Amino acid sequence: QVQLVESGGGLVQAGGSLRLSCAASGRTFSSYAMGWFRQAPGKEREFVARISSNRVTTYYADSVKGRFTISRDNAKNTVYLQMNSLKPEDAAVYYCAADPIGMRLSNGRADYWGQGTQVTVSS
Repeated sequence: QVQLVESGGGLVQAGGSLRLSCAASGRTFSSYAMGWFRQAPGKEREFVARISSNRVTTYYADSVKGRFTISRDNAKNTVYLQMNSLKPEDAAVYYCAADPIGMRLSNGRADYWGQGTQVTVSS
């Protein structure tokens, strides 16, 4: 069992930055691929980024490439999402997720989900 708790959301002006954190419980964190997703009002949840269990491989949605960076610290059981050059269209509830298989995250599937953290971007 893995429990995920996101933090770091808030209100930021367009062009600004935020760093989201996702703290995981359990001693098996380092065996899971981790991902970030987001869901805006009236829209479906969408994949944002994922990182492999050993931190070697990362993937990003085209909409955030070059602006967002996913990273993880296995010693701290934490995954991060650094978001730069934020745009109003980035506003959403952001969720972290964990799955043993990274590809499942890219397909929107995960064994475990956090409760989400709100990101608001003012124009």
